[in-house]
Amino acid sequence: MDYETPQFFRVMQYANRADRDVVDMVSGSPDWEPPSALREGLSDYAEADPDEFQYPPSVGLTELREEIANRRGLDREQIVITNGAGEANHLAMAGGLELFPGEEILLTDPVYPYYAGRANFINAEPRFAPVGPDGRLDPETVRERAGPETAVIVINSPNNPLGVTYGEETIAELVAIAEAVEAVLVSDEVYDHFDYSGRFSSALSVDSTHRVVTNSFSKSMAITGFRVGYAVFPSESELLENARTRHMLTTVTGSRPAQAAVLRALKKTDPSYYEEVRAQLQARIDRFTDALAAAGAEYVEPEGAFYVMARFPEFPGTFENVERLIDEAGVAGMPGEAFGHSYEEWIRFALVSPRVETAADRLAGYFDGTTEGNQT
Repeated sequence: MDYETPQFFRVMQYANRADRDVVDMVSGSPDWEPPSALREGLSDYAEADPDEFQYPPSVGLTELREEIANRRGLDREQIVITNGAGEANHLAMAGGLELFPGEEILLTDPVYPYYAGRANFINAEPRFAPVGPDGRLDPETVRERAGPETAVIVINSPNNPLGVTYGEETIAELVAIAEAVEAVLVSDEVYDHFDYSGRFSSALSVDSTHRVVTNSFSKSMAITGFRVGYAVFPSESELLENARTRHMLTTVTGSRPAQAAVLRALKKTDPSYYEEVRAQLQARIDRFTDALAAAGAEYVEPEGAFYVMARFPEFPGTFENVERLIDEAGVAGMPGEAFGHSYEEWIRFALVSPRVETAADRLAGYFDGTTEGNQT
């Protein structure tokens, strides 16, 4: 698989060129409202004094870092505010490759393609640990694949694309493996607000100099365009100091108004906001998986995040078949082959569209041979 070329845009561009109505289930951009306090924060910021329009500290607004630190039980100095989780993951992966002796980044299969693309970008050798039949990553598989050549191990929980969620015992084992092979575990927890199983455990629960946690407000607050994420590094570590330097040299700093709005939302948003979003997504998952079952498809029931992986009879998850679904059923998903080998027969659907029921009906109609899938 070519991980150097972003494949999401290939599918999105094909769907945009279609001469029929298409339900977009490719991208993970939330369709619900952000917290009202975030809009209020932006509005108030517009009236701020001119000095509030200048550079914030490179590592992020002090008040925002303090708010995150208080919520996570951290020292503020461990936190670097980044341009989304993407930059946070880049800083962590590049830092681990620089500081630890190996030249390999160990990823899961299936993999979020940008992890593999980033490994290529920083001249690391990507290696893959396949998940088990239940979609879970077995720490024993990681232990078998990791070794002196491993500098970084990357996990994502709750997971994209399968939605699996790892508990405290698994996370502790993975950190221990990173320690044993002189590597760093990078735990991307951007979907932590979307845990339906109650199993999720942050890698912050494990005190280690061999783990970095990354996160973002893009999904939890429905603000992918704001680009406010963060990374938590071990205190007073080379990983932290190198990340601060690399962040400053690359971006100088992040957007001050975006950080200010996120700070307001963190302080003022009631937990019911997140509960209502989770309930909405669970209802979508139920409706969509019911339709998949009606279409005779096999699927992975997500424990977290908002994606569903499905396999249709005699319809492997290739780019060509995804294009067929766009043209003939009016539904756009991501081919399983874009995520690696272990689920290359599958197709991933993002349930961040108000038209999930329309998509479900079209897929059910398409695969049971009725005309539903061919409606425009």
